[in-house]
Amino acid sequence: MLLHILEASVCGPHSLRLKFSDGVVKTVNVRPLLGGPVFEPLRDPEYFALAKLDPVVGTVVWPNEADFAPEALHALEEEMIPSGAESTVA
Repeated sequence: MLLHILEASVCGPHSLRLKFSDGVVKTVNVRPLLGGPVFEPLRDPEYFALAKLDPVVGTVVWPNEADFAPEALHALEEEMIPSGAESTVA
């Protein structure tokens, strides 16, 4: 079964709250994945906040076409975020 992201919200400078197609819901900090030039703009929290859910490919994307494989996000450890810190990704 291919893994997809069904819902996503930005909840910190580099954190996402994600609901996966396997039923897992968790908050992850993607900072460890921000290596390389395509991810450099995502290091800026304002740019990171421009995240959008792409339902066609089933992951979160940014205006510069950066994205992460859902499996890479799923493999990240859960991060604890205070409630009320989330903003929905369109």
